[in-house]
Amino acid sequence: MTKSQRLFEVYRTGLVILISLLIAMVIILLVSEEPGEAMKLFLIGPLDSLRHIGNVLEMMVPLLFTGLAVSVMFSASQFNLGAEGAFFFGAIGAAFIAVNWNLPPVIHPTVAILWGGLIGSIFCGIPGLLKVKWGSSELVSSLMFNYIAYFFGLYLINYFLRDVNAGAMVSHRFVETSKLIKIIPKTRVHFGILIAAVMVVITAIFLFRTRWGYRIRVIGTNIRFARYSGINTDRAIILSQVIGGFIAGMGGSIELLGMYRRFEWQYLPGYGWTGVIVAILARNNPVYVPVAAFFLAYMRIGADIMSRSTDMPNEFVAIIQGIIIILIAATSFLSKQRHKMVVKEAMS
Repeated sequence: MTKSQRLFEVYRTGLVILISLLIAMVIILLVSEEPGEAMKLFLIGPLDSLRHIGNVLEMMVPLLFTGLAVSVMFSASQFNLGAEGAFFFGAIGAAFIAVNWNLPPVIHPTVAILWGGLIGSIFCGIPGLLKVKWGSSELVSSLMFNYIAYFFGLYLINYFLRDVNAGAMVSHRFVETSKLIKIIPKTRVHFGILIAAVMVVITAIFLFRTRWGYRIRVIGTNIRFARYSGINTDRAIILSQVIGGFIAGMGGSIELLGMYRRFEWQYLPGYGWTGVIVAILARNNPVYVPVAAFFLAYMRIGADIMSRSTDMPNEFVAIIQGIIIILIAATSFLSKQRHKMVVKEAMS
């Protein structure tokens, strides 16, 4: 992709976001009895205090990890939706280490996070293996595996980690040395945000500066060409799923150790599904994932603040997300402008 084509995609994505926000404003005007206040809180609310800014950054961390995970898997044109299950199951693996092991402060969360990442890599690697060995759809198998992760994970919590004195189906409290430290006073922003930033750099280097990353991207562009070029496509496809699962499992572990004192999730947290939207917005480019994750986190926190003080429910964010997916997935959107740009480049 040329520089002008990349700039065009940035312009196209920005226009999609603008259209989505304009539609959101129209919805607020039509539904709310106090549209001015609702718009103000939605657009500016996340910036009106340090606590709200911290809320945005806290929300951004899990979206960064799932967005990166999905970007790697989608780069190989493998529509594995197992990031949700890998995030959840990786967190359960980290909870086991956090509850049962006693290790030094820095080593303890490191071991728990790596263990959660390993579980996530196995979880997402299985649909990839099924795809290359028996041709099963990674989309269908990964969706089904998410439910396996959910119910089997709750079984493990209930029978092996549950605190029977807590009055709910939650794990025992984590050992203090397993928790991630807070880095911004008066907020819950934890060290995981720095790990996420490092993972963005590592993932970008892997995809754009290594031989394996190049193979994954070639497969995503044209798998037949990749085969004719001598690339072991089966191995590269499985690798992309394993790496994506590892990142998602890390994300679940970091979210749990940074934001919770025990495992409390009664449902799939939903970050894996939102990670798909992050990856779509970022065009599967790890460099753009932080921007997309921040935008979605900002919208969610803004909608939450708005819903607490006005008559607008925060569920309307789902409408904005749906519009974004539809417009970005619509290949004919701005296709004429893209064609003119390509012709102009060819003629010059």
